[in-house]
Amino acid sequence: MPFGIKNAPSHFQRMMNEAFPEELSEGWLIIYIDDIIVCYKTWEEHIYRLSRVLTKIQSLNMKISLKKCHFVFKELRALGHVVSRLSLGIDINKVAAVLLKPMPQKKKQIQSFLGFSQYYRQHIKDFASIARPLYRLCDKDTVFEMTVDRVKAFESLRQSLTTAPLLLMPDFKWPFKLYTDASGDGLGAALHQVQIINDKPVEGPICFISTQIKPTEARHGASQMECLCLVWALEELNYFLEGCVFEVITDCTAVKSLLNMKTPNRHMLRWQISI
Repeated sequence: MPFGIKNAPSHFQRMMNEAFPEELSEGWLIIYIDDIIVCYKTWEEHIYRLSRVLTKIQSLNMKISLKKCHFVFKELRALGHVVSRLSLGIDINKVAAVLLKPMPQKKKQIQSFLGFSQYYRQHIKDFASIARPLYRLCDKDTVFEMTVDRVKAFESLRQSLTTAPLLLMPDFKWPFKLYTDASGDGLGAALHQVQIINDKPVEGPICFISTQIKPTEARHGASQMECLCLVWALEELNYFLEGCVFEVITDCTAVKSLLNMKTPNRHMLRWQISI
């Protein structure tokens, strides 16, 4: 496959998907362009599945680089993450270069930094609220100026990349905990779970989500904003929560009474139906 062709990555990805249809459908093989990950639980399973993949590669006359291969690992670095059976973390080697860069002097540098940070937003609590001043700086008609709040946002976001917690792999045998919080800067939620690790109960985050509020949403009162945050979080995390037992934790005690109103307004009625 020659370098430089615009549709080369998508063409190569399609070719790889067509080469391993059975393995992909069984759910234990992950392919991202030229990265192949074989998932397993036991040594016997690993040998069997690895043998299948290597045999297929040989039969298709493909070639792999042995120095880039890693076998029998319980933890690996892939696509900017450190992945294990129990958790998902940020690969600090990918973040290190960004931390060494000086304060941005152009909009394009801010956009590049935000694009990089956005990739890891599920690891960062209240990402949207933290990054809000930087996103506003990228508006077309905004003159570039690193004000105090923008410098603070840049440093805070950069610090968050280095201190982001490990995310637990979800275990659907256990209930979830959904923490929600709304503010004037945006909506935020954290999905947690208590899992048994080394015979001890441990609560940790599964993922963080956040979004900036729209001008029309900013008109809501504080209690209604908390209700909106809950409805939004349930929609965003539906793929985790549907069919599962979970507990909602919010710092607004009025949410429960608002959602049980007998004569709700149109906003509350829509949210009640949604929940």
